[in-house]
Amino acid sequence: MTAKRPAVLFVCVKNGGKSQMAAALMRHHAGDAVEVHSAGTRPGTAINAQSAEAIAEVGADMSSAVPQPVTSELLRSVDHVIVIGGEAEIEPVEGMTAPVTTWHTDEPSLRGIDGMERMRLVRDDIDARVHALLNDLTPTAN
Repeated sequence: MTAKRPAVLFVCVKNGGKSQMAAALMRHHAGDAVEVHSAGTRPGTAINAQSAEAIAEVGADMSSAVPQPVTSELLRSVDHVIVIGGEAEIEPVEGMTAPVTTWHTDEPSLRGIDGMERMRLVRDDIDARVHALLNDLTPTAN
């Protein structure tokens, strides 16, 4: 019997920026080794253009992503739920077995850093966390 590949759900409020960045970076680094989802607690209508641009700079792609809502089915189907930032909240649903972890990511705007410089710092923080998570999920991979 082959091991089931781990499934991860990245969540933020609007699902237009940070959770989509994390999902794109995980897909970029993990390939098919990890099943990747992203969703929002109150999904917006579009992807953050600066987020997509910052992700493209490192060779990942989120340009075709569309904000999606968090659903009970999705929460039950994944092995890990990663909430990015302190605003989104996930209430466990019946049948859900995934632990919920919150990543309090760097927020450069609090230091007066905005625009693409801010987005690159956010991306790099999320990327480091994605790498660490990937190493935990696939200890035999590089």
